[in-house]
Amino acid sequence: MTSSPDILCIGSVLWDIIGRAETPMRQGSDMPGRITRLPGGVALNIGMAMARFGLTPALLSAVGRDAEGDDLIRACQMRGLVTEYIYRSDDLPTDRYMAVEGSNGLIAAIADAHSLEAAGDKILRPLSDGSLPAPYTGAVALDGNLTLDLLGQMARSPLLAAADLRVAPASPGKAQRLAPFMQARRGTLYVNLEEAGYLCQTTFETSDAAAAGLLQRGAVRAVVTDGGNPATVAYDKTIVTQTPPPVMVTRVTGAGDTFMAAHISAEIRGAAPDAALRQALQAAAAYVSGETKI
Repeated sequence: MTSSPDILCIGSVLWDIIGRAETPMRQGSDMPGRITRLPGGVALNIGMAMARFGLTPALLSAVGRDAEGDDLIRACQMRGLVTEYIYRSDDLPTDRYMAVEGSNGLIAAIADAHSLEAAGDKILRPLSDGSLPAPYTGAVALDGNLTLDLLGQMARSPLLAAADLRVAPASPGKAQRLAPFMQARRGTLYVNLEEAGYLCQTTFETSDAAAAGLLQRGAVRAVVTDGGNPATVAYDKTIVTQTPPPVMVTRVTGAGDTFMAAHISAEIRGAAPDAALRQALQAAAAYVSGETKI
């Protein structure tokens, strides 16, 4: 029997193909390094981190019924994730993400989540066919790899009207896909400083200014990060800002997802706003330093 999930992770479940060099890189660099293939995607990264924190996440996504998809499902199950609700497509390939990182951070990345986008609302069938309780009342993590139309539906869906929605854009280029949640005044938005600027159509110098700007634009609750600079949680009249612990950065892909998962996990367990933010920053620092195994 499947364990009752502590959270639904809805969005991209794919293979991360990451090339890393130990030296600084720029456009056009050709450097020696390591190339790895790991389970990834925002929803899956959040789910894997949740599992490391002792919770039981269930995935709602699209994965091809191909060899790469079979490998990915097995990898998810080995990491303690519930996969039975994933839509398996016969004609769509398993999605992939490719990134190049140097010692100076992310150089370039391409996210191929076309199969997830093509699957559309088929990934939500477990919420409408009785496989999962509806309206769902637990925590739900969503990512911006879903289409704008589908995210708009979810922001107003009666199936999720009682859920604790936590939403991340997946990348700065997809930040504006979070606008339906601001318009519907639903959920907690997890964004970095650049993404907050896109959503507010301006630029911000600090995370607390960005969080305040998001609330003014309609967000109910905002969590804004800025790399190694202070991060902020804001809602109602509460603003909590903390500085991440300083660490040597060895990887960056998945750091934001780890932060989000740690923050949600802490709040599910009843942590106060300052304690939840502190735990999330510590978890993200451990991840980027390479201390956390994946």
